[in-house]
Amino acid sequence: MHISDWVGYAAAFLTTAAFVPQALHTFQTKDVRGISLGMYSAFTLGVALWLVYGLLLGAWPIVIANAVTLSLAATILVMKLRYHED
Repeated sequence: MHISDWVGYAAAFLTTAAFVPQALHTFQTKDVRGISLGMYSAFTLGVALWLVYGLLLGAWPIVIANAVTLSLAATILVMKLRYHED
């Protein structure tokens, strides 16, 4: 494995791990008041595109990190749509 792969896996782990506490908090509390629907929609689409990009390149650090992050972000986006208050 090349050093670039190690850097990619380290970056993927750290950025995905940083997202987990917020996701867990949202799952536990179902409190989505502080989440912007526009921002989370754009974020989720962006992560999906990063996943496609990683697949096209065959870049597994990008694929793995964005697959995990996409599942968390999409779940939070669904919760925002379901639990939002008008």
